[in-house]
Amino acid sequence: MTDTAKVVAVTGASSGIGEATARRLAADGHRLFLGARRTDRLDALAEEITTAGGTAAFQQLDVTDAADVRTFVSAACERYGRLDVVVNNAGVMPLSPLEALKTEEWDRMIDVNVRGVLHGIAAALPVMRAQGGGHFVNIASVGAYEVSPTAAVYCATKFAVRAISEGLRQESAGDVRVTLVSPGVTESELADGISDPDAREAMRTYRAVALPASAIAEAIAYAVAQPAQVDVNEIVVRPAASAQ
Repeated sequence: MTDTAKVVAVTGASSGIGEATARRLAADGHRLFLGARRTDRLDALAEEITTAGGTAAFQQLDVTDAADVRTFVSAACERYGRLDVVVNNAGVMPLSPLEALKTEEWDRMIDVNVRGVLHGIAAALPVMRAQGGGHFVNIASVGAYEVSPTAAVYCATKFAVRAISEGLRQESAGDVRVTLVSPGVTESELADGISDPDAREAMRTYRAVALPASAIAEAIAYAVAQPAQVDVNEIVVRPAASAQ
């Protein structure tokens, strides 16, 4: 448990890193507001957290819809009276070679992975400015630092999240903290969205050694737990047994 309970909004909270983060931060005594498209999973997670003595509520959320994100942030503020942390976690990863010309999948990655983060910032930054502080935790990837075949567009979106995070940090003058968390191979449902058969097979090999989502949640919890004068800017977490 932490001595300073915070209100934390988590996007993409219905599975993977978002779900693990909600559990971990709730265990630290923070109050959670969970968003994702699959409300049945959010309902089950919120019930699990509250049964264990924590505090959690949820609302359906599509991060590609700016108005929906504004409503989500407003609902969190209305429920808890403030908003201290936003974990911009929602993401998709339908990998394919560029020559496959899967332009709809490219657009989807840009909409979720980049616009989703921007929508979260646009909705929550005025709230944090007004209350005198806050913290964005943006989830990127090791793909924010390197590019691999079939992942050009995905990596481009994560490079963008890294750039956006650094720009926001430089503009924040210390009142709003910004943390970029970049996971290596992590157990999640991301690979389930790969429609290209060759890319899907390559990903099976790539993900042979993977971190549990709880490992990334621990990194997020570390950054959130730091005192107000400490800003953890970037955390890269990889499996010890893998170079990826």
